[in-house]
Amino acid sequence: MAGKPQTLATTSAFEILGPVMVGPSSSHTAGALRCASVAASLLEGNIARVTFTLWNSFAHTYRGHGTDRALVAGILGLDTDDERIRDSFALARERGLAYEFQVAGDDGTLHPNTVDIDMVDDSGTTAAVRGESLGGGRIRISRINGVGVDISGMYSTLFVAHRDAPGALAALTSLLAREHVNIAFCRTYRTEAGGQAYSVFETDGAACQEVLPHVRALDPVDYATFIEVPGSASTLAPGVSTPELFDDGAQLLDACAEHGMNIGAVMAVREASLIGEERCVASMRRVLDVMREETTAPLAHPQRSLGGFIGGEARLVDATRGGAIGAALLGEVQTAAVARAMAVLERSASMGVIVAAPTAGSAGVVPGCVLAVADHLGLDDHQIMDALFCAAAIGLNLSTSACVAGAEGGCQAEVGSAAAMAAAALVQMLGGTPACALDAASIALSNLLGLVCDPVGGLVEVPCQNRNAIGVAAAFSAAQLALAGVRSFVPFDEMAKVMLAVGHALPASLRETAKGGIAVAPSARAACERCGICG
Repeated sequence: MAGKPQTLATTSAFEILGPVMVGPSSSHTAGALRCASVAASLLEGNIARVTFTLWNSFAHTYRGHGTDRALVAGILGLDTDDERIRDSFALARERGLAYEFQVAGDDGTLHPNTVDIDMVDDSGTTAAVRGESLGGGRIRISRINGVGVDISGMYSTLFVAHRDAPGALAALTSLLAREHVNIAFCRTYRTEAGGQAYSVFETDGAACQEVLPHVRALDPVDYATFIEVPGSASTLAPGVSTPELFDDGAQLLDACAEHGMNIGAVMAVREASLIGEERCVASMRRVLDVMREETTAPLAHPQRSLGGFIGGEARLVDATRGGAIGAALLGEVQTAAVARAMAVLERSASMGVIVAAPTAGSAGVVPGCVLAVADHLGLDDHQIMDALFCAAAIGLNLSTSACVAGAEGGCQAEVGSAAAMAAAALVQMLGGTPACALDAASIALSNLLGLVCDPVGGLVEVPCQNRNAIGVAAAFSAAQLALAGVRSFVPFDEMAKVMLAVGHALPASLRETAKGGIAVAPSARAACERCGICG
């Protein structure tokens, strides 16, 4: 038996198959929006002015990824799936929000996707927040008002600004105890002795909003608020521990054996324990509905992308499905899967609503594979959702043991992870065992190891769309090998660590900065000059 889960991770399946979002990038669009949304929550008044300072990958590709529009949208309070994100600049002007962007450049000491957000509200109160987009829409707040913090939303978080005075911390902890708020972690920072101090309380369970007025009424307290990180455990059930929680593939197989379930069923039970069965089913139903729309609408009605580099390719591929080309090469089912995967990238690149799976840049692989094979096998919605839960379980392990962000691990972390997720789901759909599904996931990862992230112009268009097609091919091949009895020489958990190490070994130029690979080919540069979207 593998060891019991250690992290008590409570990341939702719908942050792996999700968030449901407007494209084109989960880290640079959805994640950026969430950083700004959290920052805005620190001020009580209406924000009048905001300056965004962009670092590393954000600095190089913010226009092409829609990061600028997403950051403004987050300040305005829009959610990740709000189609008004593309019009956020106009909305800001209507609401009287002044904004500007400053490009800071590269700093190897910072996360690849880092933004500093400096705000002033209509009362003159200021706040400064540093946000990091970790991939797949997940974020971390690492600095507030110049003080280093570490807020990722694993617990409900109470942020208190107060004077550095004797008894201040004791007064705060005593009040929380009286209100029956159990403190998991507490950190206090101060700018100088007797000056400004900040205390961050991470608590078990969601502390009720009724506590805030009492905290704010304490004499040393200047300001207090609950920080909610969208999509994080603090919005679910912090500290939950059930037998269905797992940290890696070995523990996942243990859970499957213990409960006599496949991977998808274990993941579904785990999710239901986090958010309740009714919400669990409804959330997966929405994921499935969006996936059906995103994989088919662009086939019927192709739309050019923001950069103009793609649009209509999915329909071209789909047209070969019943002909000699499709029969001789991919076959009818895989041709359908590839066309659907490419359709998702077209929808995303035109700022349409998609499901990140696990990222926007790799969003086509899982729905393309699962829906095409489901149609071929005649599976019902319950079986399809079970397969999607299987994919989510693999993605969860890769998110916690490795990474899924192109800026951190290259395209192998995005399309490679998506291919692994899809391969496992295909094995389950075709009756394979959980161990067989993990073998397929490992094989898929191994065959895309080292794949670089080199988007032309920083846009999630080229070569991203074709890479989703290759991800489908990798998933199909890996699933068939595993179902035929071919084992992965390197186990899934080890392969995840290998993928992470390879990603960290890639130079920054090959990790979503658009400064290497295909992005710097002469024809790519010439196309960028004609595009003009990045200014």
